[in-house]
Amino acid sequence: MTITTAAPDINLSDRLPETLAEIRARFAPIFERIARGAVHRERERELPFEAVRELREAGFGALRLPVEYGGAGLRLGELFDLLIDLGAADSNLPQLLRGHIAFIETWLVQPESPRRREWFQAIGRREILFGNAQAERGATSDQQTEITEVGGALAVTGTKYYSTGTLFADWIWSAARFRGRPVAFAIRADTPGITRIDDWDGFGQRLTGSGTTIYDGARVDPENILDWDESAESRPTAYTTGLYQAILLASLAGISRATKTEAIDFVRPRTRTFGKPGSAHPREDVLVQSVIGEVASLNFVVESAVRAAIAGLEAADAPRAEGIVPTEAAYERALIGVFEAQQVVIELTLRATTRLFEVGGASATAQGRALDRLWRNARTISSHNPAIHRAAALGDHYLNGTGLKSPIQLAREASEA
Repeated sequence: MTITTAAPDINLSDRLPETLAEIRARFAPIFERIARGAVHRERERELPFEAVRELREAGFGALRLPVEYGGAGLRLGELFDLLIDLGAADSNLPQLLRGHIAFIETWLVQPESPRRREWFQAIGRREILFGNAQAERGATSDQQTEITEVGGALAVTGTKYYSTGTLFADWIWSAARFRGRPVAFAIRADTPGITRIDDWDGFGQRLTGSGTTIYDGARVDPENILDWDESAESRPTAYTTGLYQAILLASLAGISRATKTEAIDFVRPRTRTFGKPGSAHPREDVLVQSVIGEVASLNFVVESAVRAAIAGLEAADAPRAEGIVPTEAAYERALIGVFEAQQVVIELTLRATTRLFEVGGASATAQGRALDRLWRNARTISSHNPAIHRAAALGDHYLNGTGLKSPIQLAREASEA
């Protein structure tokens, strides 16, 4: 089955490795254009198809791929530096790329194979982009979506919610049960039997394409089904869980940085201080200065916490470079770091997006600036994986030595019960 679609003509043999600084400089104009249109898209609920197209054609989706496949060969931490940059321009975009990033991370550690090579070459040539369709609604974490044999072929049936990025995607990275086991699978987004619905109605992150995906007997290629085993060729689910959560934290870090930028840009040109007569420069008001200083400090801590969490994931995975299989305990320590960062990042980002309004009085609430989008987006991202449950899991771990279980682990245990 071919996976090729129309794409720019790129000669991979002519590509040379770039430094992180060179890559950031290359993407900076794209991020600036994305940032300039963020308020308009927010007010009009205009989905960022053009922004996604430009990012893909510039190779953002291939940054983690080895250079020989047309990628940039970036380390995970370097990719997250760019995700924070992108999140500062528009926090919807790092989140809608979660499925694509997770797909690449999954296949990076798979053994070399024709299918792996085909995926990476297509991504490296900017031909395909993945969306994410994992979550379901129900009383348990067990997957209800199922792949079955129909007329000698495999077909998937089920409904996914919060399908982030699927509206923009060529392929969907999804999850189901197959022969009684939890599996991941990839499927073309235009496969007959798939319906993608733009029905996400949250008050924030409204442009991520996080709607409903319905599978109604859509055919699945068996070569595109991957068992969630714990073999040496697969990272433990602690890595995947940490990665998905960390991408949300990168979006929050981007919001935190954008809050700092918006606060400074709002205050600098103003010539009146709220509640004071006559002409004055708010930038010279010690109270306004204190708010700016606080927001900047909050951003520093938020970005530092996210980078520390990513460094933990990298450290856990590092032995693979020497041909050594990392221990599950190392991955769990990294996941603990991600969950701990979550507690700080959420609280401080929400604080910053609220304090922002102290620098301008009623004028800061003008719809034309849409500064409220920063708080709404931060609050929505923070609700995806409720922090109170993570805090409780951390407390249970430290007090009672309890391990941290991912949804996939819970589903596997349910299937074996």
